[in-house]
Amino acid sequence: MEAARIHPSAHIEPGARIGPGTEIGPFAYIGPRVVTGAGCRIHHHATVEGNTTLGDNCEVFPYAFIGGRTQDKKWTGDEAPIIIGDRNIFREFCTVHPSTFADSATRIGDDNLFCSYAHIGHESTVGNHCVFSNNATLGGHVAVGDYAVIGGLTAVHQFCRVGESAMLAGCAKVVQDVLPYMTADGHPAVHRTINKIGMQRRGFPPERIQLASRVFKLLFRSGRNHGQSLEDLKSGALGQDPLIDTVVAAAEASTRGFS
Repeated sequence: MEAARIHPSAHIEPGARIGPGTEIGPFAYIGPRVVTGAGCRIHHHATVEGNTTLGDNCEVFPYAFIGGRTQDKKWTGDEAPIIIGDRNIFREFCTVHPSTFADSATRIGDDNLFCSYAHIGHESTVGNHCVFSNNATLGGHVAVGDYAVIGGLTAVHQFCRVGESAMLAGCAKVVQDVLPYMTADGHPAVHRTINKIGMQRRGFPPERIQLASRVFKLLFRSGRNHGQSLEDLKSGALGQDPLIDTVVAAAEASTRGFS
């Protein structure tokens, strides 16, 4: 693979390891502990610092800042890691913060899009194929599953969990967990319906989308409390399916509850 292409005005600290084929634009800054994979593109005026590892073919747009010190006031000086997978896109002014302590990490999977001003807080984890719209914000210790979509100006409270293929509407205030395959909206956000469009785009067949709708109605429209509804699902009231197992597991693992 071709050698890295680094603009003369870019500042690469000694110790940084730049992968082959990576392009670094004018006035970009790369810190001494940074490792980039192959084929990355760091645009002009972008910053990647801290104990940050970028996978292959990631793109960091102008003024994005990856690796800036955690905003957690408990920080005592640890150089905690950020571990980022392949083919992620960080648009303008996006920020990603490391963990507070070195025995944990902020982790991002593969093929995610983080739009302008999106923020990933310390100790957060993001799966694969997620979309964060402009100004989408994760507090610390948030976990986001694969194929989730976070709407613009939406904020997710610390320690919340957003399930796979979930959709958070724009401007939502998320203070409890959002279950897989569901759509949440409001102040505070509550489950409104299933993420039908997201499931269709992911290739779910119509019968499994209909099953997700039946799960939603049992949990949120049946008049039964959550404990009763979960017992119904576990006992096979809607049959046996990995989709049901995924929802039940997320609900039972919840520490903040779900609306």
